[in-house]
Amino acid sequence: MIDLKKFEVWFVTGSQDLYGEETLKQVAEHSQQIAAGLDAAKQIPVKVVFKPTVKSTSEIYNLIQAANTDANCIGIITWMHTFSPAKMWINGLKILRKPVLHLHTQFNSQIPWSSIDMDFMNLNQSAHGDREFGFIMSRLRIRRKVVVGHWQEEDVLDQINVWSRAAAGWADWQGAKFVRFGDNMRFVAVTDGDKVEAELKFGFSVNTHGIGDLVAVIDTITEQQIDEQIAEYASLYNIVPELQKDGAQYSSLRDAAKIELGLRKFLQDGGYKGYTDTFEDLHGMVQLPGIASQRLMAEGYGFGGEGDWKTAALVRAMKVMGAGLPGGNAFMEDYTYHFDGNNSLVLGSHMLEIDSSIAGTKPNVEIHPLGIGGKADPVRLVFNVAAGPAINASVVDMGNRFRLIVNEVEAVEPTNDLPKLPVARVLWKPYPNMKDGCAAWIYAGGAHHTCYSQNLTNEHLSAFADMADIEYLLIGKDTKLAEFKKEIFWNDAAYRIEK
Repeated sequence: MIDLKKFEVWFVTGSQDLYGEETLKQVAEHSQQIAAGLDAAKQIPVKVVFKPTVKSTSEIYNLIQAANTDANCIGIITWMHTFSPAKMWINGLKILRKPVLHLHTQFNSQIPWSSIDMDFMNLNQSAHGDREFGFIMSRLRIRRKVVVGHWQEEDVLDQINVWSRAAAGWADWQGAKFVRFGDNMRFVAVTDGDKVEAELKFGFSVNTHGIGDLVAVIDTITEQQIDEQIAEYASLYNIVPELQKDGAQYSSLRDAAKIELGLRKFLQDGGYKGYTDTFEDLHGMVQLPGIASQRLMAEGYGFGGEGDWKTAALVRAMKVMGAGLPGGNAFMEDYTYHFDGNNSLVLGSHMLEIDSSIAGTKPNVEIHPLGIGGKADPVRLVFNVAAGPAINASVVDMGNRFRLIVNEVEAVEPTNDLPKLPVARVLWKPYPNMKDGCAAWIYAGGAHHTCYSQNLTNEHLSAFADMADIEYLLIGKDTKLAEFKKEIFWNDAAYRIEK
């Protein structure tokens, strides 16, 4: 569902007419080689497209205007091979609407000590030209990624990979549609927010359909489609006996399959990239979508429980960023704690909807009662999530701005069986430690709903926050709670002054 190769980043080299035709020919040749090298690099998941050298105010403006309107272009990589007087860039950068990575590199990796002369210096002066370009970007207060090093170095390629994935997630939000079936869970604050401001800031829209609109689509699903869906379940999961064809609750499995098929059709027909639902509004539905939401997320859709549209959008963006990488990204909730000194843990789960893409074992298809919602027992996938490094991310509306909060965590294998907990679940240790990590999250106003990621890092989310031009707070291995509280205070002061 998510193909990052449809996206392009444009490789743009700056120079000027001062150097003459022969030097500019070499600039173009070198730029083409670098662009081709980046495009061929296995680390970089998007296309890297060479663009002719820009040497004047009009060329720069026209290229950036073209980048803004090109549907496939998700950002530009800039490099000043020679000196490129930065006043030429002002009008173009003023209209820039795409993310930008400033690659501070040079064509050659080492100085040719025995042959270097002034001709070589005039051609290879990125150390000079990139500082001029860097000044005008800072002067214009443009948030961007700066990557330093030779363009063939693994670390440089890895950083471009991270930025390009963040740019893909950002591009996917532009014009995206998310649907809410029912409203926000009653009286809940953190899952609510300003959807108009979100569309202005993030580029995606959030609108509501009554649950009856979804039920009408569910009712169009045929028995043959349901049979095919159940056959797919059998090929992928362990189905408990009571849900098998001769089982006492087989009809509930058919109901769950019908809901999944109808929900997928609604999303596909409406061009939606994610959705929310709420157990408080299920009129006309037999059961709450459990396995449906788990499987749709595994396909790439965003999801948020109880009307949490911000998390649904974030789940979708992080799925795009992580496309093709081992591991997954999933809707998550901090549910309960295990306080045990240095071995204290968070149990993450939800009443139904944890994405099977993060499963550490082959999921079971099970059915169990649900004490809220007032509907039939819902079918769900039950599994443990794999151990390993991960992050939890949350977007919250602070009234005068959006804030993205990330906590680095370490998931662990359960040391005890959970025979009476019939949901997907994960145990993790938050960094820097249980007490400071949880306290920092609460000081930051982080939500109880998050996107849990096995394949993204702080660097991906930091780059994404820069592209969105929103506040970013990291709770990681090196976080000191006293300093973190000061960061929150300073950020509050800065945003109030800016407003």
